[in-house]
Amino acid sequence: MVESHTQWIEGLVASNIHWTPNLFSLRIEADVAPFEAGQYTSLALEIGGVRVAQPYSILSVPDTTPLEFFFYTQLDGQLSAELGRLHPGDRVWVKQIPEGRFTLDQVPPGRDLWLLATGTGVSPFLSLLRTPEPWQRFEHIVLVYAVRQWSDVAYGDVVAQLQAQYGERFTFVPFVSREKVENTVHGHIPASISNGTLERVAARGMSTQNSRFMLCGNPGMVQDALSALQQRGFVRSEEGRTGHITLEAYW
Repeated sequence: MVESHTQWIEGLVASNIHWTPNLFSLRIEADVAPFEAGQYTSLALEIGGVRVAQPYSILSVPDTTPLEFFFYTQLDGQLSAELGRLHPGDRVWVKQIPEGRFTLDQVPPGRDLWLLATGTGVSPFLSLLRTPEPWQRFEHIVLVYAVRQWSDVAYGDVVAQLQAQYGERFTFVPFVSREKVENTVHGHIPASISNGTLERVAARGMSTQNSRFMLCGNPGMVQDALSALQQRGFVRSEEGRTGHITLEAYW
């Protein structure tokens, strides 16, 4: 993706944490405009004389610094590969004004909030869960985090902090698709919605009266989970219509 040079500011890399050979997190000091949990901004580097940019969800909590982002290095991802090579003190372009409507403003009142993510799609949820609003609005929150291998699960410290802080009000359900790991669900999120596995493991029933959903990550998961939920009678929120499901598909 190539964008114009308007509204860009220089950011300074504070740290680059590599979780696995393909997963890493950047913390970037940048004077961006205030943002809401769930929003994104774009990062860019000069590659071959061209500014190459890509939008990324902000994982950090609003009104804190530095900004934090979580990346998967795509096999054909020129920008993500270059970002992964950055060191503290390196410079990166940051879009000054965050964007996006994947926020709690789009989610109607309910009892239970289900956050369904694959891979780095967990980023907006880790931002959201560390703000007061979801805990003020919902009695119970379920974070579903799907990865290929257990080593791909990052930010376990954040999950542990949420479990300690909110106790029985918070349920964490990790999915692992390519290996069997104790205390995880082996499989995929959409099928678990259809066959009832997710409700059983989370010990929470889903109903149009009580349940609200936010979906983020791999477009295949998002679309298939949407279809599975629609078959259960849930409706997607779209412009001009409030429903039970709010979604954002990566790439």
